[in-house]
Amino acid sequence: MRIAIVSDIHGNLTAFEAVLADLRETAPDLIFHGGDLVQGGANSAEIVDRIRDLGWPGVVGNTDEMMFRPESLTEFLKLASLVAVIQEMAAVEREWLGEERLAWLRGLPAKQIHGSMALVHASPDSCWRAPMPEAADAEFEKVYSSLGQPIVVYAHVHRSFVRMVSPMTVVNTGSVSMSHDGDRRAAYLLLDDGKVEIRRVEYDVDRELKALAECGLPHAHWIARILESARPQMP
Repeated sequence: MRIAIVSDIHGNLTAFEAVLADLRETAPDLIFHGGDLVQGGANSAEIVDRIRDLGWPGVVGNTDEMMFRPESLTEFLKLASLVAVIQEMAAVEREWLGEERLAWLRGLPAKQIHGSMALVHASPDSCWRAPMPEAADAEFEKVYSSLGQPIVVYAHVHRSFVRMVSPMTVVNTGSVSMSHDGDRRAAYLLLDDGKVEIRRVEYDVDRELKALAECGLPHAHWIARILESARPQMP
C-alpha cells in the first residue's frame, strides 16, 4: 500500500494546491494529514474545508490546538514578545475559522495507527514538543518507542529527514508551508510498502506572498520572510 502524509500546511493554499496536483501524479492509496492545518497563512479556513471535504484522516497539530485552546501557547512558549505576536495573529484566524471549524479541529486525535505506521504531529504526549533532526538516537527511542510501530512519522519541525533508530524508522514529513531547511518547495511524505520518499513540490511563492499581503493577517511580513528564505525568522 502507498500512503502519503501531508503536514504543516499553515493556511498556504497555493502550496497546498501544488501538493494536490503532485498527489494526483503519485496516486497514493491513502492520504493522512499531520496537523498544523492553520495559522500563518491567508487561507486557513479554506484549508480546513478542503481537508474535510477530502476526508483525509489525520492528527491535531500545535497550531490547531492553539486555535481551540489558546492557553496551550503560553503553556509551551515563554518569550513574551513572541507570544504577543502569535496571539494577535491567532485571534484574527480564530475569527476566520468560526466555531464549527474550531469544533472539528478540537475533535482531531493525537495519533493515527495504520498497519506498521504510527503518525503523530510532534510526539505521543505533546503536539508542541518533538526531537530535532540532530537529536541523539536515545532521544528518539525515548519519545517514540511507546508507539510500538516499526515506522514512526511526525512533522512539526519543518525539516524532513529519515532516521534509522533500532527497531524503528523515524521519518519527518517536512512541511507544505514555511520550510525551515532552506528549500522553499513544499514537502510531503510518500510511503510505498515501507520505502520512504520525501517529495518536494515547486509552487508559486510570489502568488502566496501576494495573497498573504492582501489578507489582513497581522504580522504577515514575518510569515513572508519565512516563506522567502525557507528559514526560521523572528518577528
